[in-house]
Amino acid sequence: MGNVQILLRQHVGAPCAAIVQAGDEVKKGTKIATPTGLGANIFSSVYGVVEEVLEDRIVIRPDEEQKEEFVPIEVEDENDKLALVKEAGIVGMGGAGFPTGVKIGTDLKGGYVLVNAAECEPGLRHNIMQLEEKTDITIRGLKYCMEISNASKGIIAIKKKNEKAVQILRDAIKDDDSLTIHLLPDIYPMGEERAVVRECLDKLLDPTQLPSAADAVVINCETLLRIAEAIEEKKPCYSKNMTVIGKLNGGNEPHVYMDIPVGTSVGDMIERAGGIEEPYGEIIMGGPFTGKSTTLDAPVTKTTGGIIVTIEFPDLHGAPVGLLVCACGGSEDRMREICEKMNGKVVSVARCKQAVEPKPGAALKCENPGNCPGQAQKCLQFKKDGAEYIIIGNCSDCSNTVMGSAPKMKLKTFHQTDHVMRTIGHSLYRRLTVSKQVDQLPNGK
Repeated sequence: MGNVQILLRQHVGAPCAAIVQAGDEVKKGTKIATPTGLGANIFSSVYGVVEEVLEDRIVIRPDEEQKEEFVPIEVEDENDKLALVKEAGIVGMGGAGFPTGVKIGTDLKGGYVLVNAAECEPGLRHNIMQLEEKTDITIRGLKYCMEISNASKGIIAIKKKNEKAVQILRDAIKDDDSLTIHLLPDIYPMGEERAVVRECLDKLLDPTQLPSAADAVVINCETLLRIAEAIEEKKPCYSKNMTVIGKLNGGNEPHVYMDIPVGTSVGDMIERAGGIEEPYGEIIMGGPFTGKSTTLDAPVTKTTGGIIVTIEFPDLHGAPVGLLVCACGGSEDRMREICEKMNGKVVSVARCKQAVEPKPGAALKCENPGNCPGQAQKCLQFKKDGAEYIIIGNCSDCSNTVMGSAPKMKLKTFHQTDHVMRTIGHSLYRRLTVSKQVDQLPNGK
């Protein structure tokens, strides 16, 4: 293992402040940084020596021998479960990174804890594997969340296609009337927070509303695991479950890794999965839709869910391209990057009809995730502006509406995930082939 680089910002909010300095010896679980505002404690994920404390990260040289033991978290009252969650530095581990202690510290007055087990990004597998292999501790994490937030009901939102995990969960919760399962269709983005609320509770929130407006919180299933570890084992949050997949030596099957030390490099994870099969297109940290291009020396954080190596990009030879930016996919900057890597020239940019800014400069939000109106007007704009190709970053349903009009205008369409989908052998996002309706299990079990 090379040096471990632990970023000081691994969460929503301001970067943490380092409380160690170069030369300090650290252990697994040594607290090394604390919040300066909204944030979460950061801990060493290895035994070693601090080499550098930089503006944005702490660099640790790991010892050759790494023991399993860790420094337990300490709070004034060991029975204060919320205090344990806050001290452990747990954040939303599905990618959002919101401090969990803040989220579940709300009194839901008998409302709902909704478990986001959609694992919506294609190719990722670690959440479902956790549910299959660490079922009991995950459910205990859910019960702790319900206790802390005063929720009377827990609903596990999971895609119907994950039949093995669904059956294991059914067996695990069959004697608990407070827990149910809600089956989701295999459509992106069923894992978006407001989509989970809409599907489970039949309430469509405005883009500016939080799930608390529906008397609910939405928690990723790995976050539940870390909550249970903090409460039962006094374990700090310093490791991450993830999937490594793509153009790797040995094939494109997903490699799932549990409890990877935060700060491990992308390159180390790829080597563990077999190494890159050259040539390749790019490396993505995260999922195909919302992930970002990264480098081999970039460090894994608390929110890293996937590392993807892709095939090479097609060459558009400088052809004019229109970009349709959607709240459910990559940002405009990400789509421009993809266009540049395809050797295209951006001549027109439009937003999906439902993409709105909750406030100026904020990330786009979809008015109704996964339910999209027609996009013919946007395609007309691209045609008028001289585009020959369009790149879309849309959800399953939005891609469906684009394909209803773009071919008629002789606009050749790429989805921003095409190079990933071709790499992992997944069908391309073009025409919606999955029904939005799912037959529910009897009594939600």
